[in-house]
Amino acid sequence: MRGLVAALLLATPLAAQDTGASRDEGLAAWNRIFEKVSHPRCTNCHVGDSNVPMWNGLGYGPDTVHGMGVMADETRIGALSMPCRTCHITSDRPNTVPHAPPHIDDAWRLAPVQLQWLGRTSAEVCAQMRDPETNDGNDFAELAAHLRDSAFVAWGYDPGAGRSAPGGTPEDIARDVEIWGAAGGPCE
Repeated sequence: MRGLVAALLLATPLAAQDTGASRDEGLAAWNRIFEKVSHPRCTNCHVGDSNVPMWNGLGYGPDTVHGMGVMADETRIGALSMPCRTCHITSDRPNTVPHAPPHIDDAWRLAPVQLQWLGRTSAEVCAQMRDPETNDGNDFAELAAHLRDSAFVAWGYDPGAGRSAPGGTPEDIARDVEIWGAAGGPCE
């Protein structure tokens, strides 16, 4: 059903939809969303079928792969080699130790392959995120709820121990997804 609704939304000219947000407002919201999701704090684990997490933007230079030869494999948790949980424990304690493997109150893993953001353009990520077939089956409201509720997203905005982070809060990006969705999810 979600796919049908999304297909109808994508097939209907935006001008013909009663969205509650203008195309310009939607594009502005998308630009703010892409600024966040293209931050290394997000893209280092939103990698493609290489299954290798990255350490870009962490002071080691561009295109630096995660240390210790980590291969998350197609399980996305390293089940066939070295599981992410070997170092990334599940804990709700704050991350206060610089350079220590960060932890969150969830099982550490890479994002699904279809959610690759690393190396993708704004238009490519936009098309991916608005399509339930390539965004883990979510409509805009569900994407916003995920951004508000995910332990990974919360950690990305507050990684602790001097780590870089995209500006803003999970609530900011969730609100932008709602505006973007209300405008019909324009990409360009």
